[in-house]
Amino acid sequence: MEISAMVSIPAPATSAKLRTDSVTQELTLPTISTGHGSSVSGGEILMLALATCYCNDLYRETGQLGIPLGGVEAAATARFEGAGLAASGIRYRALFSSPAEKSRITELLRHTDVVAEVHNTLRTGVPVDLIVV
Repeated sequence: MEISAMVSIPAPATSAKLRTDSVTQELTLPTISTGHGSSVSGGEILMLALATCYCNDLYRETGQLGIPLGGVEAAATARFEGAGLAASGIRYRALFSSPAEKSRITELLRHTDVVAEVHNTLRTGVPVDLIVV
């Protein structure tokens, strides 16, 4: 599976085109009040990626572990101390409803943490290469 994203920032809106293999989607993000850039930062989108990945993976893994799951809320946070510095203190949590026993819920949360692809990508420090065209 190949996933890609492209952002285009002409005023009045920022367009994000997302693709997974041959399936494409488009999101509109608000443009900053000066009209030069998105009002949503890359750091915010990175935290959104962590939260979204974990929510989606919880639903995927509940099926495999046979744990009923109601609604899910995930939140991710990080500290960005300055331009050019990597994030620190990345943390996330998830809240959800389930009639399952607490031990089964804990098993689900820990198992999903191990298999969450976006999380594992950050944890392994995969190189990011610039392609100049």
